[in-house]
Amino acid sequence: MVDAAEPAYVARLKDLTHAYGKRLALDDVSLDIPEGRMIGFIGPDGVGKSTLLSLVAGARVIQKGDVLVLGGDMGSSGHRSRVCPAIAYMPQGLGRNLYPTLSVFENADFFGSLFGQRKEEREYRIRTLLRRTGLDGFEDRPAGKLSGGMKQKLSLCCSLLHDPDLLILDEPTTGVDPLSRRQFWNLIDDIRTERPQLSVMVATAYMEEAARFDWLAAMDAGKVLATGTPGEMLAHTGTDTLDDAFIALMPEEKRAAHHAVELPPPTFSESDFAIEAEDLTMRFGDFTAVDDVSFRIRRGEIFGFLGSNGCGKTTTMKMLTGLLPASSGTARLFGKEVDPRDMDIRRRVGYMSQAFSLYTELTVRQNLDLHARLFRLPPETIPARIEEMGRRFQLLDVMDSLPDALPLGIRQRLSLAVAVVHSPEVLILDEPTSGVDPVARDQLWEMLIELSRKDQVTIFISTHFMNEAERCDRISLMHAGKVLVSDTPAAIRDSRKAATLEEAFIGYLEDAISEPAAVPAPQQEEPAAAPDFAASRHWRLFDLRRVWSFSRREALELRRDPIRATLALIGSVILMFVIGYGINMDVENLTFAVLDRDDTVTSRDYVADIAGSRYFVEQPPLEDYNDLDRRMRNGSLKLAIEIPPGFAEHVARGNDVEVGAWIDGAMPQRAETTRGYVQGMHAGWIARHAREIYGDAAASPFSIETRFRYNPGIESLVAMVPAVIPLLLLLIPAMLAALSVVREKELGSIVNFYVTPVTKLEFLLGKQAPYLALGMANAVLLWLFAILVFRVPFTGSLMTFALAAFLYVAFSTAFGLLVSSFISSQIAAIFGTTLMTIIPAVQFSGMIDPVSSLQGFGAWIGQIYPTTYFNIIARGTFSKGLAFENLGDAFLPLLLAGPLLIAAATVFLKKQAK
Repeated sequence: MVDAAEPAYVARLKDLTHAYGKRLALDDVSLDIPEGRMIGFIGPDGVGKSTLLSLVAGARVIQKGDVLVLGGDMGSSGHRSRVCPAIAYMPQGLGRNLYPTLSVFENADFFGSLFGQRKEEREYRIRTLLRRTGLDGFEDRPAGKLSGGMKQKLSLCCSLLHDPDLLILDEPTTGVDPLSRRQFWNLIDDIRTERPQLSVMVATAYMEEAARFDWLAAMDAGKVLATGTPGEMLAHTGTDTLDDAFIALMPEEKRAAHHAVELPPPTFSESDFAIEAEDLTMRFGDFTAVDDVSFRIRRGEIFGFLGSNGCGKTTTMKMLTGLLPASSGTARLFGKEVDPRDMDIRRRVGYMSQAFSLYTELTVRQNLDLHARLFRLPPETIPARIEEMGRRFQLLDVMDSLPDALPLGIRQRLSLAVAVVHSPEVLILDEPTSGVDPVARDQLWEMLIELSRKDQVTIFISTHFMNEAERCDRISLMHAGKVLVSDTPAAIRDSRKAATLEEAFIGYLEDAISEPAAVPAPQQEEPAAAPDFAASRHWRLFDLRRVWSFSRREALELRRDPIRATLALIGSVILMFVIGYGINMDVENLTFAVLDRDDTVTSRDYVADIAGSRYFVEQPPLEDYNDLDRRMRNGSLKLAIEIPPGFAEHVARGNDVEVGAWIDGAMPQRAETTRGYVQGMHAGWIARHAREIYGDAAASPFSIETRFRYNPGIESLVAMVPAVIPLLLLLIPAMLAALSVVREKELGSIVNFYVTPVTKLEFLLGKQAPYLALGMANAVLLWLFAILVFRVPFTGSLMTFALAAFLYVAFSTAFGLLVSSFISSQIAAIFGTTLMTIIPAVQFSGMIDPVSSLQGFGAWIGQIYPTTYFNIIARGTFSKGLAFENLGDAFLPLLLAGPLLIAAATVFLKKQAK
């Protein structure tokens, strides 16, 4: 697929510049990348490696410059579509492109479907790759329960399923233990032996693994410092290791202060122990994360913790800091048992987590000040302590900067400064140098050594870097929750007769898991001739297999998240219950009492007339105004009737009769209704007594009898519940559909949409289908709830209601997908969807006020918003006995709304990140 005129290069970059806001990630990079080779991009986090690889993969929009890959311009959507099946992209992060709730097989099967492979082809390729990576036997294990190394192997399997010509790996082994790293690269070597035309581009921070690559590009601050083979770089810089070579290539201002890290001999006492773990065990349900671990660390010692991914290192550290209570066993600090509730012990410990965990909205100075106060340093000492930390950790120039604006190395120094601001005696560091460049890493280690040797701070550190482990006074190797060995680095090497600590480490792990480090040769595992699936592959502009793959995956994730699935299914019913009774405006069983100042047969008859109504419940009589005020205040009365003296006499003479009515006006709408009831009963009682006194002479010459055809009882539930159904069928499905896309953006798995042949329409329809089905299930539940719980009669055509509900849910899910196309935060998606659905549905769609009564912009919204028309259909089928022939005009807007919104979402949805 490479242009014959330029056969030597898999990719060519020219004047490539890329920025994130004001931060420049790539600065005028021009680079020719040879094909058929293993290409390594070396350098720390934040220098532009990931941005460069994502641009080559087509996952990111090119801002400035040219990117030519496999003979064409990646700025052209047509070329990206053509070469997409020939490129595999594995993003940075352990299993970042995987789905945690899906099993190993289901993840791989999903990726095969995205590339149009039929079932038999997918199954053959998956079986072959799982066997080669050692994942066979784990087919049914969820990806979220795999170790870091296994996640990366599965990510690689998913990337290789479609036989790419260019494999792009963004830091595939960062945070992975040495044994898993060796297995990973052995597998890559085997694949390249079979397919020598395969080009592999790798970003890495591990210089020892970069030494095995064919060609390297060293990067710093968005620029390429040098290119060439590892041997050429060593010869050019006159150094012995790539670590030293990279340091020599860095700008003068960055390497000027660098010098080799020196480790003075320890001065600690052999019997003075700062940390002691005795039979320490941690269980999570049936899973044992830490199993009977015992060790002792002396005061002032640098103690390294190494182990395979998921072996329990971080859990052990959290138990030692009191962040996690042990299931059994004992953890002691300075001879005193660790108690999570004992703040005095915890103040003696500083903890630096694996991920940056400080407040990014606070400046460097504010972060230091906050943590000093949290650890209750005397307020008058805090400013001087902050200045001391700034000097000691070289932060004085950035004290007023926000952490996000700082390079990774400075952020790690800040994290370390925060961890020691309260002068702890024990410092626990969880992989503090992951992704940090060699210069910054050495600077961090100089600070750690000074803390240990000068301040006698005990340092407990976990790492995957073997050169860092060599700097520890002692190290422990851990696997599957157990400590395999604890000794000095030299003693551990000697015990295995290994040339390097890494070889010794791998040897111990091999013994523990009883399997060789190397992946068996492929020719020993695979059949002599693989089936030819080329004829079965059909590349289509629109492929239902790809739509189905997204729908099936979304449904599986929903089913395996019982909380989300339950809320999605019955959340609308719960809301209907709350809203239904909340909007009930019927006034019945109101408590009332009477202050009868007349106390005659006529006044008592007047009171009896009110008490006999279903609207009112009589309470004991009132004594005076104070009693009235007291009972109104405590809520025991909603209505008080005051009958004046001479009431009976005025009635008998036919004079105007006035009665006082005191109404609780805390709820104005209910108070107005109550007033109407009282006035009506008063007028009725007066008219009845007038007829009794004057006979026919008191009767009116005519009267109007009012009858309500569709809601005879004038019950608010009968009127409002059919209008609540459209509101809930809009809110819940729209929110779920929006979150399904935005969640992928936040987790990073959206990259699978960016770099696979899936079209925007396929992606959106695949996402919509499960929530369309879920929305219809909601419609059925709401319909049943309205009839069985609220006792709202359904008098019209059920098929008409069902068809309208389907079209309406198609609209609401499409609306959610449209919202998700320009929102990237789940919180923003929830608020945005809620506001954009509830406000038009309640205010402008006839739920409360008729659309015909609206004016201006509100009337325009009401006329085009589909909720208006589903309101008409819902009320017509529930209360008016209508069918399709009576409601046909209301179906046209519903029929058009869903497709129009899907088309708009297709336009706004981006197939590349910015």
